[in-house]
Amino acid sequence: MACVCESWRPCFQRKMTGVCIKVSESSLELPLLPRVLDDENVRAMMHGSNMVKVRSQRWQKSRSLRLLEDGVSVWCESTKSSRKAKAQQTFSVTEVECVREGCQSEALRRLSGSVPENQCFTVVFRGARKSLDLLCSCEEEARRWRFGMLPWLLSLTPHTWIRGYLRRADENDDGKMSYDEVKRLLQMINIDLNEQYARSLFKKADRSCDGRLDHVEIEEFCRELMRRPELDAVFRHFSGNGCVLSTAELRDFLGDQGEDASLIHAQSLIRTYELNDWAQKNQFMTQNGFTVYMLSLENHVFNPDHARVHQDMTRPLAHYFISSSHNTYLTKDQVTSASSAEPYIRALNQGCRCVELDCWDGDKGEPVIYHGHTLTSKVPFKEVIETIAQYAFKASPYPLILSLENHCTVEQQTVMARHLRTILGKRLLTKPLKDQPLKDLPSPEVWHTPLSPALYSPLSPALYSPLFSHVHSVFLAQAVSSKLSPELSELVVYCRSVPFHGFQHSAQKPPDEMSSFNENDALKHIKDTGKLFVRHNSRQLSRIYPSGQRLQSSNYDPQDMWNGGCSLVALNFQTPGEQMDLNQGRFLPNGRCGYILKPSFLCSPSSHFNPEITGGGPGHIPTQLTIRIISAQQLPKINTDKPNSIVDPQVWVEIHGVAIDNSRDKTHRIDNNGFNPRWDSTLSFQLQVPELALVRFVVEDHDHKAKNDFVGQYTLPFTSLRTGYRHVHLLKADGSSLSPSTLFIHLMCGERSGTKMVTGITQVGAAH
Repeated sequence: MACVCESWRPCFQRKMTGVCIKVSESSLELPLLPRVLDDENVRAMMHGSNMVKVRSQRWQKSRSLRLLEDGVSVWCESTKSSRKAKAQQTFSVTEVECVREGCQSEALRRLSGSVPENQCFTVVFRGARKSLDLLCSCEEEARRWRFGMLPWLLSLTPHTWIRGYLRRADENDDGKMSYDEVKRLLQMINIDLNEQYARSLFKKADRSCDGRLDHVEIEEFCRELMRRPELDAVFRHFSGNGCVLSTAELRDFLGDQGEDASLIHAQSLIRTYELNDWAQKNQFMTQNGFTVYMLSLENHVFNPDHARVHQDMTRPLAHYFISSSHNTYLTKDQVTSASSAEPYIRALNQGCRCVELDCWDGDKGEPVIYHGHTLTSKVPFKEVIETIAQYAFKASPYPLILSLENHCTVEQQTVMARHLRTILGKRLLTKPLKDQPLKDLPSPEVWHTPLSPALYSPLSPALYSPLFSHVHSVFLAQAVSSKLSPELSELVVYCRSVPFHGFQHSAQKPPDEMSSFNENDALKHIKDTGKLFVRHNSRQLSRIYPSGQRLQSSNYDPQDMWNGGCSLVALNFQTPGEQMDLNQGRFLPNGRCGYILKPSFLCSPSSHFNPEITGGGPGHIPTQLTIRIISAQQLPKINTDKPNSIVDPQVWVEIHGVAIDNSRDKTHRIDNNGFNPRWDSTLSFQLQVPELALVRFVVEDHDHKAKNDFVGQYTLPFTSLRTGYRHVHLLKADGSSLSPSTLFIHLMCGERSGTKMVTGITQVGAAH
């Protein structure tokens, strides 16, 4: 049976049981914001709204906000006096971390009572960009922007991303593009095409032969530009006819990936990701549907089973790594930066479960928080506790630790105690959970329901519960108050902060004793007496904090401390970099709840594990990890001030674990191509203690004359890796999304037995 396609566009043809299947290219396009334009909130955002931008009680300016047609950019316009030009500002919705309802920022909080809370919201950006506080004309308008800003972001596709650049490249705004405008587009999206190839793409798309691409021809050009030969090759390998994947063929692919290889799962993927109605109805996956699926979070290198709480949460608290922040109130350095309640919100929203408060006497009898004897600004203690009460359990239901560095007089300590009781209410645990003698620290699950918090102090028995505060003995040399008010003291149960005097009789020490170590002391214990430190940390909490010499709020390497079993490894969350990348990766699994169960060899008081002397042995199975770095997609320009600069990318893969496992290797560089560079480079690593290893993917812009520029990264535990063909969704330096930038990789891992690799191991990181 012959197939004649009436469309002028090419079509896919397939004969099956006498039926001709025709799927036109136009029906296979990745649409702009699929299913999103049906959302009434998004439509309202595209229509635009007039609002008031608020910075203080005196500074309030009119603004017009509108979601642009690219579906990514929000246009924020201000009209000043007639003597001045119109000012414009655009931000991308991919930069938005969260949208807060009501008066939940410092500026809006000061206006509380004078403005309608249900008409206010705050757009919080990732990184250093200041938040945007807005007051709408009515409650409904505020609601539409709050609910419309974030939920549809997962629907963004590379096609959506490129449309934003198309609009900017169209210099005369006539809806058509000349060849010069196309060349401008190519520079914007970080690709340096060969002149002959670029002209051939342009000529192929210019069906009207008038030297300008109209809307349909631009779509044709973009479709050619966005093709993924390496992904198409995977599709064709599993497709019997090269046109579509049957349900059985998709099932075979899933089996090779180490996933659920059932027909039911394959059918569900087709229903979710196939955009062509005919193919979906007949249970086929087209090449475009396969591309959408492969780029989705469902095919991420990170195991989706680990995106929920999957670990045993009934173990003693000392059996967990606990996400911890140091000097949480600071926005930047330790000497001159601002103190604020905002960093607490950011840390808590990242799943942080231990935040720090440096408390000093303030004016009018109200204690304040700041870095004492420096030029950092001050924030009221009461305001911080109110903020913590509001955000303590939004990202995680498990215990939150408040680390109180107390420099206050007895009188202001009494005020602190009153604020803690009044603001935290029933969530503050004020008595032991059980009457029996304490054998082990309680588990995180004890306070899962209902949610409750707790405190501890070096000078009296400490309270240990979902909200957990303490004064560390390490701060006693900094004029920490030698007296505790009875009101503050009685809030402390379960953990006593004590000076560390050595590992003698560690097994007989009460589990409620806790010690703090600066990074240098902790590292010395790990290097010299690592086995004893591991045993100590199996029963008691150790808190590690940065050296006092880190005036710029830099961070130490947390991996060394995790290798030693330290539970509370406190970092400066306000400082991006490799150390915070590792912290984000460590606490990525288990639903990002801030608690990660340690490997079993770090939980035994009789453990023989020494982080400095490891080479396999009982309980450790050496594992071979092989990663093929295939390609990257839509890497950003680094030198944006140089329009003609194109990134020269290369990829590093790093292993962070015990000393013997620490390793890194790189691909070769690709010159002048950040759009779709392809390496096909294979890197191999052997891990002796895979349970502690983190894998970090780093993309750099190669520079012959200076240090390579950072482009993006992604870090995750080895135990959360998935094998097969995967996309790695890259992150910026501050940990926010670098969408749509990705790496395309193939990953294999297996146990080593002598020199023979045991095959058939296709998935690692099963739930505990």
